[in-house]
This record gives sequence, structure tokens and C-alpha cells, in this order.
Amino acid sequence: MPHHNSLMSELLKFIPWPAFERLVDKYGSDRNTRTLSTKSQFVTLLHAQLCGHDSLRAITTTMSSHGHRLYHLGFCQPPQRSTLADANAKRPAALYGELFGCLLRQLNRGQRRRFDCPVHLLDSTTVPLHALSKIWAPDKKRDGAAGKLHVMFDLDCGVPVHFDVSRVRVNDIAFAKAMLPVSGTTYIFDMGYYDFSLWAKLDTENCRFVTRLKRHTKPQIVTHREVVQDGSSKTVIIADRVIAIAHRMKANRRNPLENVHLREVVVEIETGKRLRLVTNDLDAPAATIANLYKARWQIELFFKWTKQNLRVRRFLGTNENAVRTQLGIAMIAFVLLKLAHAVQQSIPRLLDFARLIATHLMTNRRFDQLTKPPPKCNIHAQKELQLC
Repeated sequence: MPHHNSLMSELLKFIPWPAFERLVDKYGSDRNTRTLSTKSQFVTLLHAQLCGHDSLRAITTTMSSHGHRLYHLGFCQPPQRSTLADANAKRPAALYGELFGCLLRQLNRGQRRRFDCPVHLLDSTTVPLHALSKIWAPDKKRDGAAGKLHVMFDLDCGVPVHFDVSRVRVNDIAFAKAMLPVSGTTYIFDMGYYDFSLWAKLDTENCRFVTRLKRHTKPQIVTHREVVQDGSSKTVIIADRVIAIAHRMKANRRNPLENVHLREVVVEIETGKRLRLVTNDLDAPAATIANLYKARWQIELFFKWTKQNLRVRRFLGTNENAVRTQLGIAMIAFVLLKLAHAVQQSIPRLLDFARLIATHLMTNRRFDQLTKPPPKCNIHAQKELQLC
């Protein structure tokens, strides 16, 4: 009878294990380890993300029930609750951040449909934390604890390409300024990244950005451009003009955009609300600028999908390292689902695919046979399995 690996084993084939071992040596995460290796910790937490377990007891109980399959996943015995909790709290979470970067290199950038350059979306979302996390991540608004997940999202691949975790009071601009812009890339963000020095930095690095102007910003109008409507879009172009933001900033500080010409595109969306979009792209049609900003909604959908289908709303640990570890493995789980979803054609929606993966994770199935009944096993094979 042909042998089929479990879905969990098939998913783990996407992990660059040589790079993983190098990271383990780099951070010394297996030093003085007796029972639970870093690989075992990673596989256990990844299994919890895909199955939806959000407590240490549920994780250890489930792994114990699959004890006869753990050998094929890379470890021999299920973890204990205390051992897993200590590993989450003490082993460096930066290892999983670097593993995430190694995994991204396996993604093949698909053929671009509408945009002729890479498009990255910037945004952040708040994640609630346990009350005991108040020591390092206090949230005064809710009188509890909360963190912030910062994400740079690739619109073409549909995956995050960079993420970071901070306290909830850390400004989004700090994350944006720490990133290294890639020449030729388009960055789209909302008014949480309203910083003229950031915009000037992107313009200097030959990057395109699209965002919104605040009401109190009164730029100088350099020239008016002809308004051209896009018949295929429901967005109405109200105005298109070249502007300059040359005024001094507060405390008489120099404006980094004083010698940069920008472009303001005023659009009216379906609800009747008018948006003042600003970009440093002086050549693209106004409809293209409007469609680029409209695409920013994709990162909001990513946050919604992640919170509904991965474990990022309830955490297994309370210190910062445990939170970073869990969020890092959640991002890895999302990329693995995207990679696995791309190798099959029978399930078009990622949500349906993820639900079927969670249901059949430890069964001997293939990605392209999740919607079909399992293969029949003859009586002799069943008896051999029972004897084993």
C-alpha cells in the first residue's frame, strides 16, 4: 500500500531546515536542553496555530494523543506544560523572526496584474494581552495590557514581508523609519505615518508613496492638471494638481519637503466622502493613484483573517519574549498556508483551505485531496496498523 505523509509533515517540508539549524546554533537555543529541543518547540507551536489551540493544556493533550506520529515530525515525546512554557519565555524569539525571512525567499512572485513595480502596504493592529503583561506593555486606555503588531504587506504575493512587535504606545512612524526602503517600491499607508521626514526619505530613495493629507495641511498649488475620469472605476476624480509643502514646521524647524514637488489627487468615493491623496508620483494617471490607495484595504483584510484564523488574540505566555515567539510563528503559519494553497487547485479560497488543514492536520492526506474521502484501507493493512 502506498505511504502518504500527514498534512503536518507535508507542511514542514516547506521549512528551510538547514537555515533553521544555523539559527539554532547562532542563538544557542538548544544549549543545556534536555527534553524539548527548539525544533520540537517550533513544531508544537505551529501545530497549535494551525489547529486553533490557545492554551498549554490543550496543546499538550493534543500532542499526547498523536504520540505515535511525533517521530515523523522530528521529536519523540510530547512536551510537558511547564517545559513548553519555559521555552516560550526564555528561548530567543528573534530566531523565528529570521526563520520567517528565510521562508519568504521560497515564495515565487506571481505575474503582476495591475502594478508595474512592487507594492508594499504599511499598517499596524492592536493585540490584547494577558493582564500579567501589564509590566512591560501597559495599556492605559483599557486599564490592561496590549501590544502592537506592525506589518509590511506585499500586495502582489498577498503575504507579510516584514513584521515587528512593540508596546501599544509606540508610534507607527518608529517602525516605518526603521525599515530600509527598496528603490523602485511603492509604499502605501494611512495617516498614522504622517511624517514629512519619512516621505522625504522615501522620495530620496527613489520610492513611490501614496497616502492622505490632513485637513490642516495647506499646500501651495504649483499647477493644475487636467482631470481624467476612469470609466471602469466607481471612484470620481475631483481634482488633480501639483503642490508644494514649503512652510516651516513647528518650533521653526526646517521642512524636509520644501524642495520637493508632490501631487494631490482629490477623489470622491462611493459613500460621498472626499479624500485628499498625496503622492510623489507626478506621471501616473490619477485613477492609478486612487486605485493604489484603495488597495490599502488588503492589509486590513489580512489583519481580520489572521485574528479570526490564527492564535493572535490569546497568548500562551505573559512576558515579551513569549508574545514575540507566538506572533512570529503565527506569521510563519500564514506563509506556510499560502505556500501549500498554491500547490493545489481544488480549493480556491484560502479560508476554506485553512479550515480543512485544521481538520485533517494529522491525517495521511494530500493537499489536493482534502475535499475527497480518505482512501480505503484493506483489512490486512488495518490489522497491521492495530498491531503497531
